[in-house]
Amino acid sequence: MENNFTIPQSALIKDIVCSLWQVHRHNEPSLRETIIPKGLIEIIFSFETSKLQVLFNNQIQTIPRCFIQGFHTSPVQLNIPDTHTFFGIILNAASIKHIFHFHPAEFSNQLLDLTLVDASFYSLWHQLGEQNSLKERVNIFTNWLLQRLPMLTEREKAFDVFLKTHTHTNLSVTDIAGQFCYSTKQLTRKLYELTGMNTEQTLLYKKYLQAVHLIHTSKLSLTEIAYSCHFSDQSHFIKTFKGLSRLTPNNYRQRKGSLEGHIFEIVP
Repeated sequence: MENNFTIPQSALIKDIVCSLWQVHRHNEPSLRETIIPKGLIEIIFSFETSKLQVLFNNQIQTIPRCFIQGFHTSPVQLNIPDTHTFFGIILNAASIKHIFHFHPAEFSNQLLDLTLVDASFYSLWHQLGEQNSLKERVNIFTNWLLQRLPMLTEREKAFDVFLKTHTHTNLSVTDIAGQFCYSTKQLTRKLYELTGMNTEQTLLYKKYLQAVHLIHTSKLSLTEIAYSCHFSDQSHFIKTFKGLSRLTPNNYRQRKGSLEGHIFEIVP
C-alpha cells in the first residue's frame, strides 16, 4: 500500500484546501478497512474498473467514481479485494458553499456523487485518471480549483480554524458565540450549515476527535484522555466515542492502524 500526501503552499489555495492525498493499494490478502468519523470534508476520486462497495449507515452502497463526503457520525467499512487507486482532497468547510453553491450540511453522512451535481466532474475524473503521480493530479485539480477560487471572509477562515483544530473543547456555547460575535442562535445556524450538527453536538464531536488524535498519537491512559478532552467523566467519554465510532476507546486503541481513524484487518 502506497500513501502520499501534500499540503498546498499557495496562500490562496491553503485557505480552501487542507491537503491532497493519493493511495494506491494492491491487497493480498484482501483487507477490510474501517474508517471511523474523522471530521473531514473530502472530495475523493476512485480509479480502476472494479466497483467498490461500502457498508455505511447500515446500508451497502456502491462508491461513486467521484464523490464528496461531509462530517460523518458513523463509520464507513469497505473491502478492497484487488488493485485500486484513490485521489482525495480535504477541503475547509467554509469554502464549500462558494464552490458548489450549497452547504456541507446537505451531504453530511452521505457519499454524494459529484457527477450528478456538476457534469464537469466527468471530464475532471478522466483527466486525473490519465495521470499516475500525485504531483500531476494535484496540478490538474489545482488548475480546476483556481477557476472557482472563492475569497473567504476572515470570519469564515476563523470557523475553519475552529473546526479543524483540537482546541476550545472546554468552552461553553456562550463563550464560543462571543468569540465569533454571534448570538447563540446565529452560531448554531452557522455550525449546522458547516457540519450538519448544532453547537452542542459540534463541541461534543470536537471532543471525540481530540480523543481519537490522543489515542492515536500519545501514550496517555484513557482516563487521562477523557480528562484532557473535557468529558464530564469516563462513562460520558466511552458513550460518546462508541456512539460515533461503534467502538469503545479501548477497542480503537487495540485495533488502530497506521493512519489516524483507520483500522485495517485481513478478510478471511
